[in-house]
Amino acid sequence: MAEFVGELPEELIQVFKQLEIDTEKMISEMVKAGAETAQELAIGNMPKELYNSIWYSGDAVKLSKVYKTPSDDGINCQVMISGYFVNRNKKKTPAPLVANMFEYGSQSREYPKKPFFRKSFNKDVIERAMLNVQDQYIKGDLK
Repeated sequence: MAEFVGELPEELIQVFKQLEIDTEKMISEMVKAGAETAQELAIGNMPKELYNSIWYSGDAVKLSKVYKTPSDDGINCQVMISGYFVNRNKKKTPAPLVANMFEYGSQSREYPKKPFFRKSFNKDVIERAMLNVQDQYIKGDLK
């Protein structure tokens, strides 16, 4: 029967040991970098009318904390629209409601669709941001 004996370089073994220790931290930072990229894209894609109205009252596109889901041990971070739009009469309207109207349009078609939020989740751009964080942790000829 054939037999194979191989040795790994000590540097590679050390990289694997350190990666085992830092995996959860690395993935958390990768998820956060991806979410920040999606947040920037959402702000950039926002229609002018919505951008001006929401930013009048403060930040509307926010990130949640990076958290671990108990059911499957997944690491997540949410990009969300929250807060209120305050008009000149000081009446508050929830920002998600206003953003939803722009995203999907109104039922009466008084306001046509202007999707911006769904377009913000560009897989290639987000993946590139996440891989940049990964490159900080995985060094050497491991790739």
